[in-house]
Parts: sequence; structure tokens; C-alpha cells
Amino acid sequence: MRGFILALVLALVGISVIYFSIEPVFSTGKTYLYDYKGHILHGLPGKGLAAAGLKLTCRLEIIRVSRSDHLLQIRSPKLEEYHGFWPRDPFTPSPKLTEMIAVCFSQAFKFEYTEGRVGSIYAPENCPILCINLVRGVLNMMQITIKKTQNVYELQEAGIEGICQARYVIQDDSKNNRATISKSKDLTDCQDSAVQSTGMAYIRPCPTCPMKVKNMKGTVLFTYKMKYYGSGALMTSAMSEQVYQISPFNEPDGVAAMEARQELVLLDIKSTPIKAPDTQLQNQGSLRYHFPEGLLQMPIPLIRVKNAGVQLAETLRQLGQNNEEGRTTEASIKFLQMVQLLRVVTLDQIESVWVQFASEQPYRHWFLSAVCAAGATDTFQFLKQKIHDKNLNIWEAAVALPLAFHSVMPNKKTLEVASTFLTCPQIQKAPMLRVLVYLGYGSLVNKYCAQPSFCPNELLQPLHDLAAEASSRSHVEDMALALKAIGNAGEPASIKRILKFLPTFSLAAAALPSRIHTDAVLSLRKIARKDPAKVRGIALQIFMDSTLAPNVRMTACIVLFETKPSLPIVVAMASSLLTETSLQVTSFMYSHMKALAVGRIPQLYNLSAACNIAIKLLSPRLDKLSYRYSKVVHAGGYSHVYKAGAIWRVYLMNSPNTVFPSDIITKVRGYYANTATDIVEMALRSQSLTSVIRKQNIPFAEYDTYKTLKELGKKLLGWKELPPEDPLLSAYIKVLGQEIAFVDIDNGIIQQAMKVVTRLAVEEAQRGVSGQWALPAVVAELRHTVPMVLGLPLELSVCGAALAQAAAAVDIQMSPPLPDNFRPSKLLETNMDIHADIKPKVYIHMIAMMGTNTQYLQSGLELHAEFSANTTMKFDARINMKEKNVKIETLPCHQEVELAAVRSEAYAISRNTEEVDTEKKSPILPKGEMPTISNQRFQSSEIFSRARSWKVTGPVLQAGREQTASQSPRESLQGRQRSYAHVFCRKLASLGCSACLSLKSRNSPFLRNTCLNNLVGELEAKIVLKPVHTDADIEKIQLEIQAGAKAASKIIDATSSGPKEEKKPSLYENIKAKLKKILGIENVFKVANKTRHHKKWIHSRVKAAVTDLWEEPSATPLSSSSSTDSSAEGEEPGNKRDKDEIWQFGKKYGADSSSSSSSSTGSGSSKTCSSSREDSSRDKHCSVDSEYFNQQVINSDWIFYIYVVNVFLPEIRKLYSKPPVLAAVLRAIRRNEQPTGYQLVLYTDRQASRLRVQVFVSSITESDRWKLCADASVVNSHKASGTLKWGKDCQDYQVATQIATGQFAAHPAIQVKLEWSEVPSSVRKTARWFYTYLPGAAYMLGYSQKQQHGPSHQAAMVMALTSPRTCDVVLKLPELTVYNRAIRLPLPLPSSSDTPTSTLPSSKWNVFYQAAFSIIENLKARCSVSQNMITTFNGVEFNYSMPANCYHILAQDCSPELKFLVMMKRLGESADLTAISVRLASHEVDMYVSNGLIQLKINGVQTPTDVPYTSKSGLLISSEKEGLSLKAPEYGVEKLYYDRRKLEIRVAFWMVGKTCGICGKYDAEKKREYQMPSGYLAKDAVSFAQSWVISEDTCTGACKLQRKFVKIEKPVAFNKKASKCFSIEPVLRCAEGCSATRTVPVSVGFHCVPSDSTLELEEEQVRLDQKSEDLVSRVDAHTACSCAQQLCSA
Repeated sequence: MRGFILALVLALVGISVIYFSIEPVFSTGKTYLYDYKGHILHGLPGKGLAAAGLKLTCRLEIIRVSRSDHLLQIRSPKLEEYHGFWPRDPFTPSPKLTEMIAVCFSQAFKFEYTEGRVGSIYAPENCPILCINLVRGVLNMMQITIKKTQNVYELQEAGIEGICQARYVIQDDSKNNRATISKSKDLTDCQDSAVQSTGMAYIRPCPTCPMKVKNMKGTVLFTYKMKYYGSGALMTSAMSEQVYQISPFNEPDGVAAMEARQELVLLDIKSTPIKAPDTQLQNQGSLRYHFPEGLLQMPIPLIRVKNAGVQLAETLRQLGQNNEEGRTTEASIKFLQMVQLLRVVTLDQIESVWVQFASEQPYRHWFLSAVCAAGATDTFQFLKQKIHDKNLNIWEAAVALPLAFHSVMPNKKTLEVASTFLTCPQIQKAPMLRVLVYLGYGSLVNKYCAQPSFCPNELLQPLHDLAAEASSRSHVEDMALALKAIGNAGEPASIKRILKFLPTFSLAAAALPSRIHTDAVLSLRKIARKDPAKVRGIALQIFMDSTLAPNVRMTACIVLFETKPSLPIVVAMASSLLTETSLQVTSFMYSHMKALAVGRIPQLYNLSAACNIAIKLLSPRLDKLSYRYSKVVHAGGYSHVYKAGAIWRVYLMNSPNTVFPSDIITKVRGYYANTATDIVEMALRSQSLTSVIRKQNIPFAEYDTYKTLKELGKKLLGWKELPPEDPLLSAYIKVLGQEIAFVDIDNGIIQQAMKVVTRLAVEEAQRGVSGQWALPAVVAELRHTVPMVLGLPLELSVCGAALAQAAAAVDIQMSPPLPDNFRPSKLLETNMDIHADIKPKVYIHMIAMMGTNTQYLQSGLELHAEFSANTTMKFDARINMKEKNVKIETLPCHQEVELAAVRSEAYAISRNTEEVDTEKKSPILPKGEMPTISNQRFQSSEIFSRARSWKVTGPVLQAGREQTASQSPRESLQGRQRSYAHVFCRKLASLGCSACLSLKSRNSPFLRNTCLNNLVGELEAKIVLKPVHTDADIEKIQLEIQAGAKAASKIIDATSSGPKEEKKPSLYENIKAKLKKILGIENVFKVANKTRHHKKWIHSRVKAAVTDLWEEPSATPLSSSSSTDSSAEGEEPGNKRDKDEIWQFGKKYGADSSSSSSSSTGSGSSKTCSSSREDSSRDKHCSVDSEYFNQQVINSDWIFYIYVVNVFLPEIRKLYSKPPVLAAVLRAIRRNEQPTGYQLVLYTDRQASRLRVQVFVSSITESDRWKLCADASVVNSHKASGTLKWGKDCQDYQVATQIATGQFAAHPAIQVKLEWSEVPSSVRKTARWFYTYLPGAAYMLGYSQKQQHGPSHQAAMVMALTSPRTCDVVLKLPELTVYNRAIRLPLPLPSSSDTPTSTLPSSKWNVFYQAAFSIIENLKARCSVSQNMITTFNGVEFNYSMPANCYHILAQDCSPELKFLVMMKRLGESADLTAISVRLASHEVDMYVSNGLIQLKINGVQTPTDVPYTSKSGLLISSEKEGLSLKAPEYGVEKLYYDRRKLEIRVAFWMVGKTCGICGKYDAEKKREYQMPSGYLAKDAVSFAQSWVISEDTCTGACKLQRKFVKIEKPVAFNKKASKCFSIEPVLRCAEGCSATRTVPVSVGFHCVPSDSTLELEEEQVRLDQKSEDLVSRVDAHTACSCAQQLCSA
């Protein structure tokens, strides 16, 4: 046993020795010579595509100088560039770049190396960071971590890429004294990665996402060959292979790749030592890759900086020259180069260039924009100095400040400069600049604190100081600014300051406006990204606080859901809605959860699931709430293929005091992989805007009603008028989650702006506008960089520049000239001559790069995308407002103009600073086209051998193409390219121009059909305006628009210059077309057409009659006896029937002429007629001889024209008497030629029975008969129709539509039907495309579908209203039927006609007007009292029996204006008869019943009811039906109707939330309807109504009821103690000396105190309404009193 243990110990010792010996060691005093090769390649997978790369070769000498210190000397470095098609093309030497790196490698480097692990690295002091990282790449190959007891193991290992997971496999070959070590790393599984991301501070990752998506994946594999050598192991060779795959669209196959290889081979071991470095070496850190400090190189052509100041000035000059010459692409590159130069120049050099170009306006704009975009500390300091020195005007500063703050690199120095902006006097004096600076400072703090876990408090202190100062001075504007700036910073350290502005956490904040509360809640949104749990708790408390304004609570709901609460919290919120009293909050919360529940964003999966569960706890009736209540509108989508999506949400927050939303927030959020960003967010907040819209010139406070209501309020315990609200309109905009600007506009600013802006605009226009404006900017600079094993960076970057510029010269002449203090209405009385030359232009250039990008060299792939849009608007315009005439003239198209274009192309590039002028740049996809392999033909071996023996090198026939026998790899690829080129043009020859859409593409989806491969290549889409050659030159293009009575004079008759004979049929055709529509007959014209060219004199007479259509028709009938003989035309088949129809037509409508014709036909003609018994119409069939036929044809013509002139002349006169309301003529004026172009004529007929609109568009060229005719009309009260015809004389194509109302499945419905006879091929093609996607779209939207064949030229859609908020839809197409049920409608529609017919605009059109009219009428609230049934403004119904002879306040204006009061009482013991009293302005109106008749008293004077009463104050009283109506719309009372038993009040929509009384507040809050005068919510309807009883003097008044506090008489045990309880609201009781004869029980709240308390009812009743409610009890309220003995003072 002992022997076995000894053997085992010896074996373990042997194993440990073996493992120890694997660790690489270098012997002291020996120099190890290695050959090093390394290269990288950037490209797309697939042969034949262009690639770019670099190669480094050198000799390494390594010597051990101490136990851990080693020296590394790099000899003979050689750097080569690759630019071509791998693997065919070779690397190209770069001698100048080699010389540059040879200088920094001339001295030795020192590194620490122990047990296979590299420690600190030492380099010469001024060695470039590029060379040091290349050394790290070499030493990284020597990094080996050996575990002595394992052959296969995993561990976290440090390397050039950071600390990543490494997997080792050791293969020992002890027989041959060798070992092989394999090491692999997953570069996406790193504990501490060496990575740098810039420009992405506003893109937030999702650490809790359930699905991890990585669009950049990488791995590296090392293979070591070790040889046991002495006490250790010698590394004889090492190889590494690294691969990065980047998928910008998250596609598995759509990737771009980077491949890197290293090879280290031992050549020799020498005894010659390396010379130690002469200078002191500096510690450069560990093996981990070091990124350069400061701003990095942009992906643009490199600049070799020699004299930065001079180069900057020269670049600026070249930029201006390129811009003037229209070379926008070169200008954008020069602008980016100037931005790059500004990052390396000094402050003095910037100042020097500014002095040179500050006075030259075009260069000034470019320079300032580049300074803002540079983002360096010096440029930031320069901008601050210019503002301080007043070298920039306020508008230049307003544009520069946001760009500078969002572009500057966040570091301590820039933050110090930014703090000086806050105290700059020039900025403090300008409120607009002050707002921009504080918001920008908050954003800069947010970017600086994005990476560190701790943010210094001194950075936030300026914002906290602003908030504290604003709070102490009660300065609302500064409070809002401080909160918004704190919100931009988004640091948890600011939470305590924010809570001071929220009433839930600070009592002092209750006095602040609600908009400050809202801003405080919104400022928590960005903080929630760092501390979601704390913000979630705060937002939940705010949401649950029912004392806050609804919009504040709804804003808290938004913030709460952005923290992604868990299921228990979401369920708790949903449960709180079951007892929520605010329907606004309930509706908003419910719709928000519904929107989240249907989301498909992976980052919101857990929240969506929680909301799906929570909404099941709530009643589905909440779905029926209309848009009068707050809502969340949601739209979005997500592609699981591309791992990207977007959502758009609109938060509509209604206030109880407005009909329309008072707060609207809309935002677009994008999702990409595991990140999300708020792209844009805009908000609009309004307050009391109705007071600005409606008239405000009525002195309400001077009227008696105002004083009466003030006195009346004193009698109602706790009543207070609503606090005044100043009109306010505020808005803000956020970009990438940062608020960049906001504005608050009050009533004074609005009124002043309307006056000043209009006056200044007119004055500026009269002086003329001339100048050039340019706004260039860097729109994006995003960068993500990781190291490669060679020590070079792999960068993914996007950079872009945008340019918006305009040149304008506008001169406006007005006659007569406007006075200094003119009214805007004066503009309608002036004539204006405008001469304008405007040239706007927009250009965007984006560059995306993957590869190596340093300040010394660039190698990789670049994608360039451009968008450009420009035009020239040079015109002369004359506007005559009185004559309603506008004439615009411009020059024709003389040369090709590119209006808009989008282009993109991908390149492989290779650049270095030593050879700036020798840029290597070629398309990734080579140009040209060759046959594909699918087109190759099989050739037998015999033919092939024969061809080879003949040595034929000629072309080989393949699929109809010629191809040489030899192909290069590039040529073999080109055949598989997919190219597309097409030009779509629309020629307008009459205007001398044509518009073309050009589409070109050449890409490589043959490799992989992915988005990336579709982008690789060349894409172009552009819209071009080209001139068209015409016979005569066009001098100018003219557009003239004439409206009103003179429109007919501008109509051009295209046939006015034709022969006279050709004009006559035109008149006939016009009459025929009109009669077809009137009579609905067709055949009557067929026979008439046969003979009209033989009856020219008839045409003359009828023409004279029709020409004089405005005269009365002649009473003398026309006779056929005056006709002349003419030869008859050959009779065609079917003419017999036509003649018979005309004969019967003549007998029916032209009896006089028919009898005359019969008497004139004597014996010269014979006729045989027979009546067919089978013909139910009893028509006569006659056979006539030839002579008689000729006579009858003439008679048919006469019948036709007699009918025209005598019978339907009034109809024709009516049609022709409607002149056009608008005529527009677009024409080209040619030299010595007739003008060509188009004209549009608009006719309208607004008859009470039929509305009709006609539009005619036609060519004014005589030879062009193209026309477009549109006709729309309301046929009757249930049907409307329209037709659209176009083509030659409007006959080629036709589409008709019809809209009708009716019933569908017993529901009111509307049907829209579309019919077509013939449509263009483009329309048919579009329809086929629509059919392709319709089934899938219908399925995604939840619609059902059925394959069902219908009419091939008809489509119909039926929408049936199943309820006011839901409808069923059926869409029937020729081959498919799509339908769905219970679709929600955004607005409630009337499902039954409940609107009185008398109120509708027209009895004929009421069906079409009813929906819109009902929506408008629904905005006006109605309150009605009928016997004991009361319906409030909010639609709440309850029963209440009024005490007799006691006035109740039904409705009154509770706003500070106190405009009206409506009171009502029941007369005596009658349950039906009532009396009302209205206080309005200085009028006291009483309506009551006496002797069974309604009586009217105005100001105590009896007034007759049968004569309408009007007053100067806008009051109108008139009789209506069985009662009286009162209208005073300017006072808010739209209508009041009283008929003894019933009262109905309708108030204006702008009285929302401003009424009070029994009719309620008109705020849609039905759950809070029973509000007493004190604001206390009554327990039941009776106590609510009794609280609005007006007490009268018990001696003189008829009402003997008074409101008194009561006490519970029986003993009460409260909190287990004997207590006495007093009501907190008064109860109706009979006056002193009277006894109750009738009572009603009511529920009242009581406040209880101990029984031994000194509190007495008489002493403390005034303060009881401020006490807490301890219990609820029912007591009796008196409703009738008996006063037999009443003591009244004399």
C-alpha cells in the first residue's frame, strides 16, 4: 500500500513538472529573433467584392534583462495596404507610411513578462499611441495563462480587448518534447471590454431585456507551438485568427466582416544583447488597448496638418467656392474637414481666421456652424467670448447655442466653460438665450454623467440654485426653466429639489400653478433611468393623490409606466380605478394600459403582460368613454427579423375646464437591438384659450347680475367663484430625449405679436427682401470602436452633414400704399405686384464606415448616401384682392433641373496622411455585366477538346451573349449583379417641359438577399424637370386665377378659331349633353343626328333661341310646314324603333307641333298603323313610304327643338345662368403663336334641394381634346353621387361613386359604392399590387375575409353604426370580401335621430349634415327639468321634488365674470307648474304661470309674449311652440326654453367647467356630479339639490326653509368613546316659529368630538365644514313648513 502511494506521489510530481515547463520563458543574455506578420481585411463575404486592408511585417528581437523585465526591438517594419479583390490582388507597399512607423519603432520597448503573462509596457516619451498599440498587438500573442493541473479549462483573461472569457486546450507531445496550446475567446462575453462609444449618450441600453441581441459578434483563436527548453518552454510559433461580423440590420446573413491574422515564428536565438534605450521610458499601462484622448478622426479624407490656421482658412475659402459653384458634395466634405481642423487648432488660430472672414457673410455662417459642430473646448470658449463681446446678434446666438451645447465633448474643461455661459451678462439679458443656455447646460451634465456612477454635486449646483431662487421669489417662469434643466440633467441627486414643487410632498407647493406641478413630474422621467425604483415610488404616490389636478396625475401615470413597473404595481393601479372619482384619470389610465397591452416591443414584454392581466380587472364599459375624456393613442410596429421597431404615442389629457385636450404630448421612440431612444417629442399645453377666441369687450363686472351673484354667494356656505386663469399657450420640443427649447405665450404676448408681427412683416415686404442664408450642421457623429488583435482599432461610425440655404430677392409694391397704423383688413383692399427670385436648397450627406480609422491611416468600407432638393422660384405676381384676381408669370424650363435626388454607393477605401493625394477608393461592387452561371450551356468533351486543340480564343456563344474564353474573378462576379434602370416621364408639351422620375440600382442580392447586400452597390432615385422641344419658343408660363363674378370672362374657348361649320355641332352637343341628364333619354338623339347637317337653317333658328336664353320663350309654336325638301339618308337597322320613340316623345311633349305636322301631310303620303295587343305600352307601329319618312325625320328634328325651346327652356336657362365661381388658366405664351396650356373651371349650384359642384379641366390647345370632368351632387336627402371622367372629350375613362344612407342588418348604415368602366393600365397595376397585400394587411388588422366573386368593375363599402361608439364594416371587392365587427370609433356618432328636425340646417340634406351637426351640438351642454326628473349638463339623471315656493339655483356662471344666473321654483303645491328667474347683464327676467298662461316680466315690467324682445346687450326672448325661449350666446346661454312644466338650458361649449348649481359643472366628471356650493361631495341627490336652495327672509319671503347645521341627538360611541356629532354641511330646516309638515331623509357627514368637549353647534358651525368627516348618518330634511304664528320685527 505504501508503494502505491509513493508511486502516485511521484506521478503527480512528474505531471506538475510537465505543466510548469509549458510556461514560455526567455533565457537571460540571449536574444530571440522572431518573424512577425499580421494583416487585416475588411469586406463582405463573397468572392470578387472589393476589400481593403493593411499588412505589417517586421522582425522582433526579445531579450530578458531581469526576472520580469524584457526588451522588445522591432526591426525592418514594413506596412502595406490592400485595395482590390481578394485573393487575386496583392498588398501594395506604402513606403512613406512605413517610414513614419519606422521612426517610432527605432527605439526599444520594455515590457514585464512573468509566467506567460504580460504586465506593464514602457515606451519612449513621445511615441505615438498608434505605435504603442501595435506593440500591444505583438505582445498580446505572448499572453498565455497556464493552469498546472488541467489540460482543458476556462478563465477570465486580460488581453488587448480587455478581460474576456478564454478557453484553453493543451495537447502535450512529451515524446517529441513539444506541446500545442489552443486558446479561443468569445469577444462578446467579456467582463471588462476595451470599447469606446461616442455620440451615443442619448441612446440608452436595456439591461433587463429578455432577449439579448448583438449586431457585432467577434471571436479570436490562438494556436501556440511550444518546445520544452531547459527549465521552461520556448515559443517556436504562434498564430492568431480574429473575426468580427457586423450586421447593421441584425440579419444573420447580412453581415460585413473583418478578418485579422497574426503569425509569429522563431527564426534564431542569438547571444548578442539588445542595446538598452538611451532615454527614460514611460509606463504606458497594461496590455489593454488604449484609445486616443480627445476628439477622434471623422470618417472623411485625411488631412496632413502642417499649419492648422492657414489650412483652416484655405479650407474655408475652398468651401465657399464649392458652394458658389453648386458642388454640394465637395462642399459637405470640406465642411467636415473644417470641423476636423477646428479640433486641432488653438484658440488664437481660431480668432485669427474669424478676423479674416467675420465681415464676409457667406463665410461667416459656414465658420460659425463649423465652430459649433467641432465640439472642442477651444471652440466652445471662442463661442462664449464672441457672445460676451456682442460680436453675434441674438439670432446667430440662438442658432449657435443649442448646436454647440449638444456637440461639445463632455469633460471637466468644457463644463467649466459651460458654467460661465450661465453668468454671462449678455445671455442673462436675453430671455431666449437664457432658456437655451440652461437647457443646454442640463444636457451637457447628462452626457458627462452618463458613464460614471457618481456625478459631482457642483455640476448640478447652478440648476439647484436657480430652482431655490425662483421658489423664494415665486417666479413661475424660472421655476419652469429650472425644472426643465434639471430634467435634462436627469440625476437622482436632484430628486429632493423636485419634491419641493409637488403638493404631495410639500405643503407650500399647493399654491403653485398646476403647470409647475406637471413640469416637476416630467423632470423625473430621465432620472428614472438611473434610479427607477425611487422614481416609481414617487410617481405612484402622485398618481394616488386625488387632491391633485387630473393632468398632474395623468402625467405621473406616464412617468410611472416609463419605469416599467412590475405586475403587482400595475394591478394595484388598476384596482385603484375601481374607486376613482375622476373619469379623466380613469379613462387615461385604462387607455394607456390598453395601448401597452397590445405592444410587441421585446423590451416591453413584461410590462405588456402585466397590463394584459390588469385590464381584465376593469369594466369593459371603460372602452365606451368618448374622446371627451383623456386618452392614449398608440401606433407602432416591430420587426423580429431586423430587431428594430418604433412606436408613436399621443397623450391626450383633457381638463375638466375644456372640451378639447388641454395637454397634448406626442412622441416617437425607436428601438434597435437592445437599445432605445426617444427620437422626437413635442407637447402643447393650453389654458383658457377660449377667452382669447371669443369676444371680451363686454363689461360683465358693471352689470347688476355680477353684483347679485356676489351677494348671493355669501348666502351659500363655502361657495367661492373659480380662480381666474390667464390665457396661456406653452409648447416644448425634445430631440433624442433632451428638451432643446420651450415657450410660454400669454394673452399679452399673443395680442402684441398679432399686431407687431403683421406690421413688421408688411414693412419688411415693402422695403424688399434680399440676401443669402446658409445653415450647415453636423447632423450625426456616432462611433463605436473596439480593438483588433493587431493593435489597430475597428470602428463603426456614422457621420453626416446637412446644409439648408436660400438666396432670395423679393420686391413687393402695394397700391395704394398702406398707412403706418393700418389694420390687417386693409390688406384686402390693396393691389400687390411681387417680383421674386427665390432659390431654396437642402442637402444631406451621410457617411457610414466600417474599418480602421485613425489620424494616420484609414482602411475599410464606406457607404455614402446623399439627399438633395433644390429649386428655383423666379416669378412675377400681381394680386388684386378687390377683383379676386391673381396672375403669376414665370420663365419656362430652358435646361434640365434636378429637383430632388437620393443616391448611395459603397466603396472600399485606403488612405494615409503621408500620401494624402493618392487616395484609393473603388466601388465594392465592380461595374459591368457578364453572363451568369445559370445561362451557361453544356458542351460535350469532344467539342471542348476540339476547341482546345484548335486553340480557339474567340467568343463562345452562351445564351445569346458573347463572352471571352478567359474570365477574371471580377468578370465572373459581374454577371450575377442585379441592375435596374428605368425612367418614368410625364410630358407636358403644351407647357414646354416634362417631369421625370429616374430609378437606378446595381446591387448584389445574389450573394445574400439581405438589406446590407441591397445597399452595397449603387442606388439612385431622382426627379428631374426637362425642357421639351416645341415648334415655337415659349416666352413665359402664366397662371391666372379669377374668382367671383368675373370668372366666366377668363374661360378660353379652344374652338373659337376653327371653321364656322365646325362650331355649330358644338352647340348642339352641349344642349344634347344637358338634356341627357335632364330627360334621361338616349335614343331621341340618334335620329336627330342623322339629319342635323341637312337642316342648317333650323340650327340657325335654334341657335338664336338658345343664345338668347335669358329672354322669355316665344309663344308662337314652330310648324313643320315651313320645312324644305331634302333627301333622306339610308336607313340603318334599328332606326325604325328610334323613329317610333321620337314620335311618341313628340306626341307626349309637343302636341301642338304634332297636330300641325299631321295636318300638313296630305295625300302625297301614305301611312299604315297598327296597334300591337302584346305591347303593354300600347305603342303604335307605323310603316311609311320613303317620302313620308323624310318628312317624319324632319318632324322628329322639329319635335326635338320644340321641346328644347318651349318645354325645357327654363331648365336650360337655369343651367346656363349659373356662371363659374372660379376659373384658373395655366398657359405657355409663345412667340407669334396661340398660347397652349390648361384651364380649370369650377361651377357650384347651391339650391336648397340639391347641391352640385362641377369641375372641368381641359387643354386650351385647339388640337388637344384631352379633358377631365368631375361632377358631384347631393341627389336627395339620402344619396350623393359623383363621377370622374377623363381622356379625349372625357370619354376614355370613367369612375363613378355613390354615397347612400339606409339600413344594414337593422342598423343605420352608409354605403360607398365605386364603379368604373375603363381605367388606365397604371391604375389596374396599382390595384393588382393592392390585391397582393390586402389579405395580409386585413389579417394583421384583425379583419375577416372571404373569397367571393362579385361584379368585376365595382367595389362597395358598408359601415353600419351598431352603437354610438362602434360600427361594423364590410368591404366588397371583385374577388374578395373583407369585414369586421364592433370597430371602435374615435368620436360618438348619433345612432338614432334625437336632434330636433327644426334645428337641422336643411330638411333635404339632414342625413348628411346630421352626424357633423350632432357632434357640434353635443359640445353644447343641456340641462333639463321636467316635473321631478332633472338631467344635468353631464347627463346624470335623478329624481328630486322641489320644496314649494323656494328658489333653487339651477345654473349659474361660477367663473370670475359671473355672467348669468338661472333660478327655478315650484309654484305652490302643484307638482307641474314652475317659475323661473333669470339674471343676465342688467336684466331680471321672470317667467311664470298665471291663469294658465305664461307671463313674462323684464325688470319687474309685464311684457307681452307674442312680440319678440331684444336688447342691446344681445338678449333675445321670443315665443316658441307652447313656451318661451331666451337666447344670449355672448353670455354663455345658447338657449333657454320654458313651457310652464319643463325647462331646458343649453350653454355654450366655452362654458365647460365654469358652471355650478343643480345642473352641475359641465366637466364630464359624472362621479363628482353632486358637488355642493362648498365643493363637498354630497352623499345623495336630494342633499345635493337642497344645498342649492336660496334662503329668503322669513317675514317677507314665501320660502320658509333655511339651511342649518344639525346634531345627532341620540348617544354616539365614536372610537369607543361617548361622543357628540355635528353635521359638516347644513341641512334644510324650517325657519324659527314654523314646523315641518313634510320631510325627506338625507345622508349627511358628521364630525364627532368627545361628549365633554366645549364645542357647541351655535359657536362653531361656521368652521364645521373644515372638519374631518368621522361618520355618515341619515337625518330628516324639511321640505314643507307650517307657520301659524310668526313673529316678525316691525
